[in-house]
Amino acid sequence: MANLAAFLVALVIVALVVEMLRRKKLREKYAALWLLVGGATLILAAFPRLLNIVAELVGVQLPSNLLFAMSILMLLGVCLHLSWEISVVEDETRALAEEVAILRTQLESLAQGTSSRDAGTRMAEAKAESQAIDPLRNPTESSDA
Repeated sequence: MANLAAFLVALVIVALVVEMLRRKKLREKYAALWLLVGGATLILAAFPRLLNIVAELVGVQLPSNLLFAMSILMLLGVCLHLSWEISVVEDETRALAEEVAILRTQLESLAQGTSSRDAGTRMAEAKAESQAIDPLRNPTESSDA
């Protein structure tokens, strides 16, 4: 009965991983690990004596201890791999944030340069307009007077 439950759990894990792959919710490199775990669980559930044989070959007294040791090693490997992935993502995020800051600074300096040029152009146009309206006005006079 316990073997049937383990077999069904492994089958559900494999089906879930395949469904997540199909819906693009899980990347292939992570799915491979979970498919390997599901496949190993299916094999051990189908052939329970296999764990006893491997435990005797390795020199472990209880097959359950071997199973726990393999599970702990696998979880440590997953944690190490995910820590590595997080480090890579942090480096990429830092580089992107620096690039965005540089681009934002360049954009602001361009906007300030354009706005000061626009202000100068508008002043010149206003001055030309006022002279066109009042041609007798002295061009050296300030527009404030």
